[in-house]
Amino acid sequence: MGPLDFVKLLENSINEPGLGWTLCFIGEDQSNKLAELTQELRGEFSTTGDGKEILSGFSYWGIGPTIAWDHACNDRFYLVMKESIESFRSRWYQIHSNSIKGQEYHYVSLGVGTGEKDQFILSLLLNGNPNLLYFPVDMSSEMLRLGVQQATQGAQLKGSHVLPIQIDFSIERNVSELRKLLDRVLNDSPVLFSLLGNTLANFQQDTELLQTLSQLMRREDKLLIEVATTEDLNEEAAQKAAQEYAKTKSFREFVTSALLQNTDLHIDLNSVFFEGSIEADKAILIKILYRNLTGNKIQVVLPDRSVMNFEDQDTIRLYLTRKYTSAGIEKIISDSNLALVDSLHISLEPRNRNRFGMNLILLAPHSSGINNKSPVARDIWSKR
Repeated sequence: MGPLDFVKLLENSINEPGLGWTLCFIGEDQSNKLAELTQELRGEFSTTGDGKEILSGFSYWGIGPTIAWDHACNDRFYLVMKESIESFRSRWYQIHSNSIKGQEYHYVSLGVGTGEKDQFILSLLLNGNPNLLYFPVDMSSEMLRLGVQQATQGAQLKGSHVLPIQIDFSIERNVSELRKLLDRVLNDSPVLFSLLGNTLANFQQDTELLQTLSQLMRREDKLLIEVATTEDLNEEAAQKAAQEYAKTKSFREFVTSALLQNTDLHIDLNSVFFEGSIEADKAILIKILYRNLTGNKIQVVLPDRSVMNFEDQDTIRLYLTRKYTSAGIEKIISDSNLALVDSLHISLEPRNRNRFGMNLILLAPHSSGINNKSPVARDIWSKR
């Protein structure tokens, strides 16, 4: 069998129904990621979640967190996630009609999640480009498997046109290698990138992340981001934002799932705390902490079999998220050398009068020649 025959056999196998075979580009040594997770759990004592931590990405890394996240996303009592997913189709349709329709894009999903939103995006992009290639990207290979199955369900998309990539896209070196791969596969074809589900807000260095991702983009490319928003920036709003996450048991189970999978710590969901604060004029910042309330030191076995001393009142930061102000979004976008193409703002849970919402924002590189003379913040909040 020659090389071309093997390639054809491989393509036919991927396209056949059954197990749902998927090629996957593994871009990182997983033992290095495990060592990184272990190191972060050895942080200093802190009562405020500024010592030991689980960095964004590791919250979803592995089969346990993947299942827990899927469960939380499908929990009818997790209203914020429920409304975010259910409203996405109409929001994406408007952005597509205004600024994407009639153009041919390939699609790169940064943080595939459970795949529902990618499914909506692919359904419209395939109308304009039947030969579309889909690149779901995630640090978790298990999340890739879950997300790809949902995203491609019912889509007229060959298995050989789905190319999952396992990398941590917050690392600049990985982003550079991803761009090289796209250049080899796609040449100069335009790409729509996405960073959905308020993923930007989960990174402590969120501006730096968007700056890094902007390096992926060529002149004709676009980036679709989704962020949670607040119209109020005060202590009352910060406490309401924290309570929004705290009241859902499935979310508590999700944020503790990385500890459950990677340590021998006995998990007490009553030891999970949600603390909201104001981050300058940028956002409401919500830290989710696991606090030792036992009154004693706990010896916790880490993945390398070493022991971490978890003192009384010490904390592990499990998760970080935000709700951005218009000024906060404006600054992140302008600092990342990106231009606003289109935006859509909706309010979530108006019955609670929390003045929280979601923004779906389409961006382009400044070098694309997009006219961006009007203030970004005004444009972002104007379309409801």
